[in-house]
Amino acid sequence: MRVHIHDTTEAMSVAAAKHAADSIRQAIADRGHAAIVLATGASQFGMLENLTAAPDIDWSAVTAYHLDEYCGVDREHPVSFRRYMRERFTDQVPTLKRFIWINADEEDLGAEINRLNADIAANRIDVACIGIGENGHLAFNEPPADFEATSPYLLVKLDDVSRQQQVGEGWFSSLDDVPETAISMSLQQILKSKRLIVTVPDSRKAAAVGAALEGAIDRACPASVLRVHQDVSVYLDAPAASKLRYFST
Repeated sequence: MRVHIHDTTEAMSVAAAKHAADSIRQAIADRGHAAIVLATGASQFGMLENLTAAPDIDWSAVTAYHLDEYCGVDREHPVSFRRYMRERFTDQVPTLKRFIWINADEEDLGAEINRLNADIAANRIDVACIGIGENGHLAFNEPPADFEATSPYLLVKLDDVSRQQQVGEGWFSSLDDVPETAISMSLQQILKSKRLIVTVPDSRKAAAVGAALEGAIDRACPASVLRVHQDVSVYLDAPAASKLRYFST
């Protein structure tokens, strides 16, 4: 694991996006196309802005998947991750080959999960750009996380800490408004990615970052499972790194 600590959120985002862009270009050079995973949330604002502005990426050779989506939320709703990803990614790279949307407002969620599982099983993921939640979640794999689930996508119940995070970031006005379930990429599927680029700003994430990077690899902190991966880079701003004891600039 490589940990990169930056003085500002902007510098963190620029560095993470450059690493992601370089990884995508290399995958295209090596095998003619790339498959990537992208996350949503406030932590990814700057990274996505810089990634979509990166030069010399042949987006027509790129297939993209996203991590999760709330159940029962329409794609045009302001909190929809599909809307987030459309506004911040696909609208910015109109030549993108494919984006595989999670349609978690379908009546038959089992059929939707089967569709997603079949699609991603046909692709090797070159790079996943993800974040860490305030309770240590990866995607919406909440503590105590299922480290063994092999289904690429899962129907999950959201932890109240995760739901409150969505309120704190301004996506919802109250906890009661936050959906209780979502479709999420599983931890085992995330770990199948050849490279993981993890971008985490803000002091609100500091305790989770400390547990993930320096605590036990344990279901109580889902992000701790990142430490079993062979190629993971974590990009932090100074507030997010403030509780680390052993890592420094």
